[in-house]
Amino acid sequence: QVHLVESGGGLVQPGGSLRLSCEASGSIFSISTMGWYRHAPGKERDLVARITGSGLTNYADSVKGRFYISRDNAKRTVYLQMNSLKPEDTATYYCNAQDIYSSGGFSRGLWGQGTQVTVSS
Repeated sequence: QVHLVESGGGLVQPGGSLRLSCEASGSIFSISTMGWYRHAPGKERDLVARITGSGLTNYADSVKGRFYISRDNAKRTVYLQMNSLKPEDTATYYCNAQDIYSSGGFSRGLWGQGTQVTVSS
């Protein structure tokens, strides 16, 4: 069975940086797109950034130039480098993986358990 395990959240001051990681565990053959979403209280869960297996990326307008997504296919891991953090970046960040082929079969999409990012002085 495939699981997504996130790490790297925490409390940071405005202007600071954090790096989130998400590792897909299990007997995995391939994963298509991986990405990060966030959910702030009272708001919808929104896309932050995503990256295809070939490295194509797209970002929410609110994070362009500040956040950078990358992935290590050999490690089945996706990263989100977050710089110049703002209080409005405060949210629970969720990892997402799409079109996963594993020894257990095919999964259209999986979510991680979420990691809290709080930006406050």
